[in-house]
Amino acid sequence: MSVNNNVLTSGDYIRHHLSHIEAGSGFWTFNLDTLFVSIFLGVIVFGFFYLVVKRSTSPVPTNTQNFIELLFDFVDGQVKDTYHGKSKLVAPLAFTIFIWVFLMNLMDLLPVDFFYVVGNILGIHFFMDMKIVPTTDPNLTLGMSISIFLLIIIYNLSAKGVKGVLEEVFFKPFGPYLFVVNCSLKVIEELAKPISLGLRLYGNLYAGELIFILISLLPWFMQWVLGGPWAIFHILVITIQAFVFMVLSIVYLSLSEESH
Repeated sequence: MSVNNNVLTSGDYIRHHLSHIEAGSGFWTFNLDTLFVSIFLGVIVFGFFYLVVKRSTSPVPTNTQNFIELLFDFVDGQVKDTYHGKSKLVAPLAFTIFIWVFLMNLMDLLPVDFFYVVGNILGIHFFMDMKIVPTTDPNLTLGMSISIFLLIIIYNLSAKGVKGVLEEVFFKPFGPYLFVVNCSLKVIEELAKPISLGLRLYGNLYAGELIFILISLLPWFMQWVLGGPWAIFHILVITIQAFVFMVLSIVYLSLSEESH
């Protein structure tokens, strides 16, 4: 334990690292650390991508430009294989989701007390109390999944119209006489998409962060023995979770435009 080791108990230490910096009350409570880290990462990386693309040269591309194009080609390939609609928004959206979620997940590989030490050196209490992995906050993961859910509704209405959507809700799969059953199943099916999408990402990253915190309570020589292999394995976890969130978003958008 390295955060005020002489003051905090193990329970206090764990609660400190799992607590958010909050503002407001009730429904309008904002987790400031989640907002700060997620927005900061988004602005930095996509601002950097914008500058690279703006300065790109087709005849002799730089290594950075090649890397970004490789990433986009990878995502675009997933979109072409999965999405069967005509929207031009899906590929850029999928690329944004994959990069942004991956970067937020990547914060989990920083040492548990990194920002506490930095904040203590600089005298910035916000850094000392900050929870640095945005995707361990269900408000963020569910907020992202709800945004996908709203797009699903928009794409559904755009492809089928109001009449087509109502027919799908009330008449399928069991016909008009069982419209109550049809509607109930449809509501459950649609609500399960954003809930499972958001909670899957949150649960995996929260569990990973908690394990890092528990490892940090051990003696320093044991932290390296256990923390090193877990960090290496966690690189795979954070990448897969970003990929899964992206692919499921593409699949849901594709399904919303298909008639069954």
